[in-house]
Amino acid sequence: MSEKVSRAIDHGMTACHTCSLVVRIGNRAHARCPRCHSAVHMRVPHSVQRTWALLIAAAIMYAPANLLPIMTIRYFGEGQPDTIMSGVILLVTHGMWPLALIVFVASILVPMLKLTAMTYLLISVQRSSSYRPRQRAGLYRLTELVGRWSMVDIFVVAILTALVQLGGLASIEPGLGAAAFACVVISTMFAAMTFDPRLIWDRVEQ
Repeated sequence: MSEKVSRAIDHGMTACHTCSLVVRIGNRAHARCPRCHSAVHMRVPHSVQRTWALLIAAAIMYAPANLLPIMTIRYFGEGQPDTIMSGVILLVTHGMWPLALIVFVASILVPMLKLTAMTYLLISVQRSSSYRPRQRAGLYRLTELVGRWSMVDIFVVAILTALVQLGGLASIEPGLGAAAFACVVISTMFAAMTFDPRLIWDRVEQ
Protein backbone atom coordinates (compact mmCIF):
# COMPACT_ATOMS: atom_id res chain seq x y z
CA MET A 1 0.00 0.00 0.00
CA SER A 2 1.42 3.38 -1.01
CA GLU A 3 2.11 5.94 1.69
CA LYS A 4 0.56 9.37 1.31
CA VAL A 5 3.11 12.05 0.47
CA SER A 6 3.10 15.07 2.76
CA ARG A 7 2.70 18.38 0.93
CA ALA A 8 3.57 21.93 2.00
CA ILE A 9 -0.06 23.00 1.72
CA ASP A 10 -1.04 20.33 4.28
CA HIS A 11 1.17 22.15 6.80
CA GLY A 12 0.01 25.68 5.94
CA MET A 13 3.13 26.49 3.93
CA THR A 14 3.62 27.74 0.39
CA ALA A 15 6.31 29.31 -1.80
CA CYS A 16 6.55 33.02 -2.50
CA HIS A 17 5.64 33.81 -6.12
CA THR A 18 8.54 36.29 -6.39
CA CYS A 19 11.55 34.93 -4.50
CA SER A 20 10.45 31.28 -3.95
CA LEU A 21 10.94 31.47 -0.18
CA VAL A 22 8.77 28.90 1.62
CA VAL A 23 6.42 30.86 3.90
CA ARG A 24 4.10 29.54 6.60
CA ILE A 25 0.72 31.28 6.31
CA GLY A 26 -1.42 28.77 8.20
CA ASN A 27 -5.15 29.15 7.56
CA ARG A 28 -4.89 32.69 6.24
CA ALA A 29 -5.89 33.41 2.64
CA HIS A 30 -2.71 35.39 2.02
CA ALA A 31 0.33 36.81 3.79
CA ARG A 32 3.46 38.87 3.14
CA CYS A 33 6.78 37.31 2.30
CA PRO A 34 9.26 38.21 5.07
CA ARG A 35 12.10 38.44 2.53
CA CYS A 36 10.74 40.41 -0.43
CA HIS A 37 7.41 41.60 1.08
CA SER A 38 5.39 40.31 -1.88
CA ALA A 39 1.86 38.98 -1.39
CA VAL A 40 1.87 35.21 -0.88
CA HIS A 41 -1.15 32.97 -1.56
CA MET A 42 -1.72 29.26 -1.23
CA ARG A 43 -3.03 29.41 -4.78
CA VAL A 44 -3.12 32.34 -7.19
CA PRO A 45 -6.56 33.98 -6.71
CA HIS A 46 -8.97 33.46 -9.62
CA SER A 47 -6.21 31.86 -11.65
CA VAL A 48 -8.49 29.80 -13.90
CA GLN A 49 -10.94 32.66 -14.58
CA ARG A 50 -8.23 35.18 -15.45
CA THR A 51 -6.38 32.68 -17.63
CA TRP A 52 -9.58 31.86 -19.53
CA ALA A 53 -10.27 35.57 -20.10
CA LEU A 54 -6.79 36.21 -21.50
CA LEU A 55 -6.89 33.04 -23.59
CA ILE A 56 -10.25 33.93 -25.14
CA ALA A 57 -8.96 37.42 -25.94
CA ALA A 58 -5.91 35.91 -27.64
CA ALA A 59 -8.08 33.48 -29.63
CA ILE A 60 -10.30 36.33 -30.84
CA MET A 61 -7.29 38.34 -32.02
CA TYR A 62 -5.62 35.33 -33.66
CA ALA A 63 -7.80 35.54 -36.80
CA PRO A 64 -7.17 39.24 -37.62
CA ALA A 65 -3.50 38.75 -36.75
CA ASN A 66 -3.20 36.28 -39.62
CA LEU A 67 -5.71 37.79 -42.04
CA LEU A 68 -4.81 41.48 -41.82
CA PRO A 69 -1.59 42.80 -43.39
CA ILE A 70 1.33 42.89 -40.99
CA MET A 71 3.36 45.33 -43.10
CA THR A 72 3.54 47.01 -46.51
CA ILE A 73 6.82 47.25 -48.42
CA ARG A 74 6.95 50.01 -51.04
CA TYR A 75 9.56 50.37 -53.81
CA PHE A 76 9.42 53.61 -55.82
CA GLY A 77 5.95 54.30 -54.44
CA GLU A 78 4.51 50.91 -55.35
CA GLY A 79 3.91 47.91 -53.14
CA GLN A 80 1.31 45.65 -51.65
CA PRO A 81 0.49 44.68 -48.05
CA ASP A 82 1.69 41.32 -46.78
CA THR A 83 0.16 39.07 -44.15
CA ILE A 84 2.31 36.72 -42.08
CA MET A 85 1.55 33.78 -44.38
CA SER A 86 2.13 35.73 -47.59
CA GLY A 87 5.45 36.87 -46.13
CA VAL A 88 6.41 33.24 -45.49
CA ILE A 89 5.47 32.33 -49.07
CA LEU A 90 7.48 35.29 -50.37
CA LEU A 91 10.55 34.13 -48.44
CA VAL A 92 10.13 30.61 -49.82
CA THR A 93 9.87 31.84 -53.42
CA HIS A 94 13.13 33.77 -52.94
CA GLY A 95 14.84 30.64 -51.63
CA MET A 96 15.08 31.80 -48.02
CA TRP A 97 13.87 28.51 -46.53
CA PRO A 98 15.53 28.85 -43.09
CA LEU A 99 14.13 32.34 -42.51
CA ALA A 100 10.70 31.29 -43.81
CA LEU A 101 10.71 28.34 -41.40
CA ILE A 102 11.63 30.57 -38.45
CA VAL A 103 8.85 33.05 -39.25
CA PHE A 104 6.30 30.24 -39.77
CA VAL A 105 7.16 28.47 -36.52
CA ALA A 106 7.46 31.61 -34.37
CA SER A 107 4.52 33.55 -35.82
CA ILE A 108 1.95 30.90 -36.79
CA LEU A 109 2.73 27.53 -35.24
CA VAL A 110 3.85 28.58 -31.74
CA PRO A 111 0.85 30.87 -30.94
CA MET A 112 -1.58 28.21 -32.19
CA LEU A 113 0.09 25.45 -30.16
CA LYS A 114 0.25 27.70 -27.09
CA LEU A 115 -3.49 28.41 -27.33
CA THR A 116 -4.16 24.68 -27.65
CA ALA A 117 -1.85 23.71 -24.77
CA MET A 118 -3.24 26.31 -22.36
CA THR A 119 -6.82 25.31 -23.25
CA TYR A 120 -5.98 21.67 -22.53
CA LEU A 121 -4.40 22.57 -19.18
CA LEU A 122 -7.37 24.68 -18.13
CA ILE A 123 -9.90 22.00 -19.05
CA SER A 124 -7.90 19.30 -17.28
CA VAL A 125 -7.71 21.42 -14.11
CA GLN A 126 -11.41 22.25 -14.17
CA ARG A 127 -12.28 18.58 -14.64
CA SER A 128 -10.02 17.67 -11.71
CA SER A 129 -8.05 15.34 -13.94
CA SER A 130 -5.28 13.24 -12.42
CA TYR A 131 -3.97 12.10 -15.82
CA ARG A 132 -0.17 12.39 -16.12
CA PRO A 133 0.38 15.45 -13.91
CA ARG A 134 4.15 15.41 -14.43
CA GLN A 135 3.75 15.59 -18.21
CA ARG A 136 1.15 18.36 -17.90
CA ALA A 137 3.47 20.35 -15.62
CA GLY A 138 6.24 19.91 -18.19
CA LEU A 139 3.87 21.06 -20.94
CA TYR A 140 3.13 24.21 -18.94
CA ARG A 141 6.82 24.99 -18.42
CA LEU A 142 7.52 24.49 -22.12
CA THR A 143 4.56 26.68 -23.10
CA GLU A 144 5.70 29.47 -20.80
CA LEU A 145 9.27 29.24 -22.10
CA VAL A 146 8.69 29.33 -25.87
CA GLY A 147 5.72 31.72 -25.96
CA ARG A 148 7.77 34.90 -25.75
CA TRP A 149 9.75 34.02 -28.90
CA SER A 150 6.68 34.78 -31.02
CA MET A 151 7.51 38.46 -30.53
CA VAL A 152 10.38 38.09 -33.01
CA ASP A 153 8.02 39.01 -35.86
CA ILE A 154 6.97 42.24 -34.14
CA PHE A 155 10.59 43.14 -33.45
CA VAL A 156 11.48 42.60 -37.11
CA VAL A 157 8.61 44.82 -38.28
CA ALA A 158 9.52 47.54 -35.77
CA ILE A 159 13.20 47.52 -36.75
CA LEU A 160 12.51 47.52 -40.48
CA THR A 161 9.95 50.33 -40.14
CA ALA A 162 12.52 52.46 -38.32
CA LEU A 163 15.43 51.69 -40.66
CA VAL A 164 13.85 51.53 -44.11
CA GLN A 165 12.49 55.02 -44.66
CA LEU A 166 14.10 56.20 -47.91
CA GLY A 167 11.44 58.61 -49.11
CA GLY A 168 10.19 57.71 -52.58
CA LEU A 169 12.75 54.96 -53.07
CA ALA A 170 11.69 52.47 -50.42
CA SER A 171 9.68 52.41 -47.22
CA ILE A 172 8.06 49.91 -44.87
CA GLU A 173 4.81 50.62 -43.04
CA PRO A 174 3.39 48.43 -40.23
CA GLY A 175 -0.16 47.15 -40.67
CA LEU A 176 -3.07 46.37 -38.37
CA GLY A 177 -2.06 42.71 -38.41
CA ALA A 178 1.08 43.59 -36.45
CA ALA A 179 -0.97 45.19 -33.67
CA ALA A 180 -3.37 42.24 -33.57
CA PHE A 181 -0.47 39.78 -33.50
CA ALA A 182 1.20 41.68 -30.66
CA CYS A 183 -2.07 41.42 -28.72
CA VAL A 184 -2.12 37.64 -29.30
CA VAL A 185 1.44 37.18 -28.05
CA ILE A 186 1.04 39.46 -25.02
CA SER A 187 -2.30 37.89 -24.04
CA THR A 188 -0.91 34.35 -24.22
CA MET A 189 2.16 35.39 -22.22
CA PHE A 190 -0.02 36.86 -19.47
CA ALA A 191 -2.28 33.79 -19.63
CA ALA A 192 0.72 31.57 -18.88
CA MET A 193 1.75 33.89 -16.05
CA THR A 194 -1.70 33.94 -14.39
CA PHE A 195 -2.16 30.16 -14.62
CA ASP A 196 -1.16 28.46 -11.36
CA PRO A 197 0.52 25.12 -12.24
CA ARG A 198 0.06 23.93 -8.65
CA LEU A 199 -3.60 23.38 -9.53
CA ILE A 200 -2.46 20.44 -11.66
CA TRP A 201 -1.36 18.57 -8.54
CA ASP A 202 -4.24 19.43 -6.23
CA ARG A 203 -6.48 16.59 -7.41
CA VAL A 204 -3.78 14.00 -7.87
CA GLU A 205 -4.00 11.04 -5.54
CA GLN A 206 -0.77 10.73 -3.62
